[in-house]
Amino acid sequence: MEVGIVGLPNVGKSTTFNVLTKTAGAAVANYEFCTIEPNVGIVAVPDERLDFLYKTYNDGKTTYVPATFKFVDIAGLVKGASKGEGLGNKFLANIREVDAIAHVVRVFTDPNVVRTTGKLDPQGDIETIETELMLADLDSVTKGFQKVERAAKSGNDKESLKKYEALKKVKDALESGMPASAAGLTAEEKLQVKELGLMSLKPVLYVLNTDEDKIEGFEKHFPELVEYIKKRKAEYVVISAKIEGEMMELGEEERKEYLKELGFEYKGFAEFIRHAYRLLDLITFLTAGAQEVRAWPIRRDSKAEEAAGKIHSDIQRGFIKADVMKFEEFKKTADEVKMKEMGLVRSEGRDYIMQDGDIVYFKFNV
Repeated sequence: MEVGIVGLPNVGKSTTFNVLTKTAGAAVANYEFCTIEPNVGIVAVPDERLDFLYKTYNDGKTTYVPATFKFVDIAGLVKGASKGEGLGNKFLANIREVDAIAHVVRVFTDPNVVRTTGKLDPQGDIETIETELMLADLDSVTKGFQKVERAAKSGNDKESLKKYEALKKVKDALESGMPASAAGLTAEEKLQVKELGLMSLKPVLYVLNTDEDKIEGFEKHFPELVEYIKKRKAEYVVISAKIEGEMMELGEEERKEYLKELGFEYKGFAEFIRHAYRLLDLITFLTAGAQEVRAWPIRRDSKAEEAAGKIHSDIQRGFIKADVMKFEEFKKTADEVKMKEMGLVRSEGRDYIMQDGDIVYFKFNV
């Protein structure tokens, strides 16, 4: 699962990527982050539940393995990208391949960082990128629409008719200046248009990169921007790439002191990562023991049998049952034996729908 980091030039996009893949969650003990290509990085998801399990089970040799997913740093976009301006074609091709978009928006005023379009205008920046995505989507949809229209109107091809109807919904939305996400597609219709990789259909998280002195009470400093995003029924996080960049140079204790001196709670990139994880519609189940505590990312509404396959195909193939503890219940006792005595370990079958924070022990036979 991948989240693409997009934005206009000089909004802090690459700095954001560099921070994410080098220092995110540095306060949590012993896991690593890595860049697997020049513009692709694996990032761990901060999880206090996994921290608790590590403290509970750690015997000095216990391995700590968090849930991870990928961030992709996508080439900066300029107006006209949908027509090939700048790195437009590369930019758009990369966005089509990701599962969700983290749109970095410049809300900082540093005069030393050149702004390509003049004055600070976060709403205008958002619209510039989204317009380019919608124009490119409209071009793709129009071509796809023309291909299936004749077959659909013949009435002999039911699949073509379904695809035609889905494409028409998207085409109508885009032509009215609305993103594909506003077309009201059903789950089945989304599958009909999936091959087009529609960019304005992907879930979006706005990453508002602001000045250090504007983070506290951000909503009061930028009420119009916040209201603008809320009207879009979208999520946003407030970060300071400058703060994060400075913290990259500090040790753990110095970092804690730095945050303390800010004088307010800075959630920063840890919150950003959690939001992006949810944007992918992922949840986490946990496994724990003296050898390893581990967080496993799975799609929401996954069944126990599918979750077992996440660990190993043999466990899925030989699935017998899943013994499940709810984390919030386990947290009160921190003792598996007591959980069993209290009847709080539930045996579930292969069709059990996994819940976020389930601690699971799979029984299998192959």
